[in-house]
Order: sequence, then C-alpha cells, then structure tokens
Amino acid sequence: MVSIKETTYMVLQTIMYYNRPLIAHPILMKKAITIAWLLVIFSSMAYIFWYTDWKYSLPTPVPNQYHPVGTGTYVDLGGKLPVPGDKPVFLHFFNPDCPCSRFNIPNFKALVRKYGDKISFAIVVLNNKDYTAKQIQNKFDVNIPISFDSSIAAACGVYSTPQAVLLDASLRLYYRGNYNKSRYCTDTKSNYAQMAIDSLFGNIYRPVFATYALKAYGCQLPVCTPK
Repeated sequence: MVSIKETTYMVLQTIMYYNRPLIAHPILMKKAITIAWLLVIFSSMAYIFWYTDWKYSLPTPVPNQYHPVGTGTYVDLGGKLPVPGDKPVFLHFFNPDCPCSRFNIPNFKALVRKYGDKISFAIVVLNNKDYTAKQIQNKFDVNIPISFDSSIAAACGVYSTPQAVLLDASLRLYYRGNYNKSRYCTDTKSNYAQMAIDSLFGNIYRPVFATYALKAYGCQLPVCTPK
C-alpha cells in the first residue's frame, strides 16, 4: 500500500513536470502545492470510506469458541435484566465504538416507539469502557433497561454488533440476526427485525429469512470483562 507521503511526492512530481514554468513563480508554485495536498486529503478520505464500507459488507468472522444457540432455545436471563415476565423481550446488542451500531440507533429507536407497549426492550452494551446506563440511555434518548453483562450475548448466540434478539413471552429465542440488509437500515424491504416482531404478534409461522438476515454482519465483539 502506498503511503500518504509517497502519494504526495508523486502528485508533486507530476505537477512539477507538466507545469515546469510554475517553478519560477513562487505564488503559482504555492498554489500547486496546496492543490496537491487537497488531492491527497480527498483521495485518502475516499479510500478510508471505501475500505470501511467494504470491511463491514463482509460477514463477521465466527469466533473459534462460538457455541450456536438454536431458535426455540430457552434463554435464561437469570435476573440480569429487569424485564416483566409476561411480554416478549427484544434485546439490542450495542457497542458504542462500532460504526455499524451508531448507524443503527435511529432504527432501534423507531422500533421502541412503535412496539414499546407490547415488548420489553433492553440494550446490552458490549464494551470495556466505563459507560454508565444513563450515558447509553442518553445516546438513544430512551428510558429502557441497560445491561453490561456480556454473558447475555453468549446465551443468545450473539458474536457481533449490532444484533437483534427477539424472545417470545416464554423467553425462547424467536429471532437472532441483523436489523436490515443495509448497514444504514434504509432498505425498507429488508427490515428483518421488524418482520420478526410482526410475525410473532401475527401468530403466524416464523418467516424464512434470507442469509443477510441471519448471518452476522458488523463489528466483532471486544473481549469484555465482567462488570
């Protein structure tokens, strides 16, 4: 990979070759150098954007010690979250340092607004930094339970963020997967998490989701320590 320093040098050499008369004019030469720097900066920004978009378009690597959790499995929350026992539970797995998680915030808030009276929503934070529950609630502008217990992710078979987990009223796994095919959650035809909720309340057979729904995409989980 060519470094920014090398790129700058090559751009300057090109400008100097094709504009040799400019070298004799300090003002014009200064403008040429400024243009070269701008080209390097914008090229670097474009590359970073492209690389990030490409990176998160790939499935999240499955950890070596991963233990799959099948649909219909009972998930014992063991008092780790203060949720009522008579409603389905929707767990949002969130890492504040994950770009995909940040892009996903508006979509999750929309689900809370739409289904908050029917479902117990909670956020599971997977991060080693010293965030407080109030800080996370403020990020989302919601007043719902927050947990920092990474064992909940293992119990649900989650190994990336953001991920949605929907448990039925008996705390059995109904859906675990992505929110949307688009990392910005803009594809209305692939609102997988919302489709799962509508399926659960419609008392219809669980829909068959495409690979993009069930194969984890996003950020790998940090090595979380107990809090």
